Amino acid sequence: MAKRRAPRLSFKPLTTETWPDLVRLFGERGACGGCWCMYWRLPRAQFDRQKGAGNRRALQRLVAEGGPLGVIAYDGPQPVGWCAVAPRADFTGLGRSRLLAPVDDKPVWSAPCLFVGREHRHRGVSTSLLDAAARFAAAHGAPALEGYPVDGGGAEQPAAFIWTGTPGAFAKAGFVEVARRSPRRPIVRRALEPRRGGRREERR
Repeated sequence: MAKRRAPRLSFKPLTTETWPDLVRLFGERGACGGCWCMYWRLPRAQFDRQKGAGNRRALQRLVAEGGPLGVIAYDGPQPVGWCAVAPRADFTGLGRSRLLAPVDDKPVWSAPCLFVGREHRHRGVSTSLLDAAARFAAAHGAPALEGYPVDGGGAEQPAAFIWTGTPGAFAKAGFVEVARRSPRRPIVRRALEPRRGGRREERR
């Protein structure tokens, strides 16, 4: 069996220009069960009610508004992965979670959702996406980027259950655990430092 080549990744933010690429990546299922990466952004009842086309329209409206939403990974011209990344306050579902409540009062950004196309999984795309997300957040002045992986205790987990990422992927991307209110749900963080001119860059 021929060894698969390593992906040659590049990254772009989600904008009106790259929206068709995200649609292509997510496919008919909207990444997973009609989610369209709106789970953390909507009240649960509304999210469930508009799964599929309604969630797609909701995300497309956000794209049209032009705010920061996340980054798309490409292998050549092909979109292969997605990481939602924006100010934590934009993800209202995090504010309703007892386990994922704020650690402190820093205006951190969050990366609560990752999606990698089936053919590109287990090839390091998630780690590269998280690194790109940190650079994206830093460029927008974020003091830190948080994530909320699922800790399976070393056991292999179905992709459907790890859409918030794995501890290993976050660790490889430079995140460290800052809180854990249940055995399976750590909160991890990567600190960012100011850039010249008031912008910020990643802490090395």
